[in-house]
Amino acid sequence: MMDFLKDLGIAEVNSGAYADGWIENPSGEETVSVNPATGEPIARIKNAGTDDYEAAVQAAQSAFEKWRMIPAPRRGEIVRQVGNELRKYKEPLGKLVSLEMGKILTEGEGEVQEMIDIADFAVGLSRQLYGNTMHSERPGHRMYEQWHPLGTIGIISAFNFPVAVWSWNAMIAAVCGDTMLWKPARDVPLCAIAVQNIVNRVIEPEGLGGLFCLTVGGSATVGEKMVADRRLPLISATGSCKMGRKIGQVVAERLGRSLLELGGNNAIIVMDDADLDLALRAILFGAVGTAGQRCTSTRRVFLHRKIADEVRDKLVRAYGTIRIGDPLDRDTLMGPLITPRAVDDVMNAIAEVKKEGGEILCGGNRLDRPGNFCEPTIATGRPDMAIVQEETFGPLLYVFTVDSLEEAMGHHNAVTQGLSSAIFTRNLQASEEFLSARGSDCGIANVNIGTSGAEIGGAFGGEKETGGGREAGSDSWKAYMRRQTNTINWSNELPLAQGVQFL
Repeated sequence: MMDFLKDLGIAEVNSGAYADGWIENPSGEETVSVNPATGEPIARIKNAGTDDYEAAVQAAQSAFEKWRMIPAPRRGEIVRQVGNELRKYKEPLGKLVSLEMGKILTEGEGEVQEMIDIADFAVGLSRQLYGNTMHSERPGHRMYEQWHPLGTIGIISAFNFPVAVWSWNAMIAAVCGDTMLWKPARDVPLCAIAVQNIVNRVIEPEGLGGLFCLTVGGSATVGEKMVADRRLPLISATGSCKMGRKIGQVVAERLGRSLLELGGNNAIIVMDDADLDLALRAILFGAVGTAGQRCTSTRRVFLHRKIADEVRDKLVRAYGTIRIGDPLDRDTLMGPLITPRAVDDVMNAIAEVKKEGGEILCGGNRLDRPGNFCEPTIATGRPDMAIVQEETFGPLLYVFTVDSLEEAMGHHNAVTQGLSSAIFTRNLQASEEFLSARGSDCGIANVNIGTSGAEIGGAFGGEKETGGGREAGSDSWKAYMRRQTNTINWSNELPLAQGVQFL
């Protein structure tokens, strides 16, 4: 076994259940984590069963009784220590992310840095969980609002960011006074187990073993139970639109809260006055980075007719230079897709492009080698083709020609997803139009920056079928707390609001 796995506490057989201590022999089925670049097994995991899930919920709820009464700045100190532990393990954890998920090493390390950054952000936030003071209409009264911890938060994360998305939720929710129950994606359980090992170095000596709990398992044994569990007031879920519809319906049925981060069908508009070098680099990273498996990956590009041929030709040439292979090799630019099925999905989408009359400009083939590899592909056709309206989670980019910003915006907003968007232009009016109320309908709209690679300081999330959730920065912390309005009468009278007379 690789040394960095041992450094992270990964063994040949690992428990996938943590409830104020590792459950040594969870009752769920045993699964194998597979290296997507080779198809070879990495390690085995004993998944959480029904009893293990129940133990984790009870541990998290028990910890909440204590954690919610600890002053927020002290909670921030615990999170600061977690951030420091992540700093110590940035290199080995980044390697594990690349090994198990398949993203290239610089992206794996960048994902761990994102965890560190959000921990730092949360530490500062722990002293800024502020409410407003309002003037009462009644004399001798004071009115204000405050925010209280919500409870035990259920976190369901996706494979493409196996550690960072957990931290977006967990670090913020922790300083808010919540405890956490985490269900990671089934294809990347070792990343979650490694993170749990790291945070345990902080929480266990503090007697806070139930603060962060873990249940690796399938939908029936863990996922469905989490979503329907009334003891979990908030379910934060990242995944497909199809998954989000199911989760949202079940949580709504019990009048719980959902924080949904779902699919994106993200587009870049390149106007004729754009810095084409910037645009090309942004498109390339947005479409090929993480093998097109980011929710913010660039799926569609709208090129102004005056520069369309030039940009399209340069993109095709650039795609021909992309080094595909082992994500742990520093020279690799694109690693594997997560599973053979993911490659099948890309191949099926390419077949649909051809069926609908589109054209493949480059790529379009599965690579005949071990692992889950395919060529990054550029296609063209009509923006209204049915396959273009769907999100294909892989390195498939559609390029279209437009005659105006108005035409580009019409196509841009025509899809049902609404996560990330970008325009490249030097024109102030065009950029402001793109950012206006009649411009991009996405939760993220950028000018002269690509669709992928958001900073943690801003609220992350999207509109329409992307789910409407917001995580990470700005005031996203409010999703993890409950608001309480307080009115204090310090007078000797009891006036009623709106001048109502009763006695």
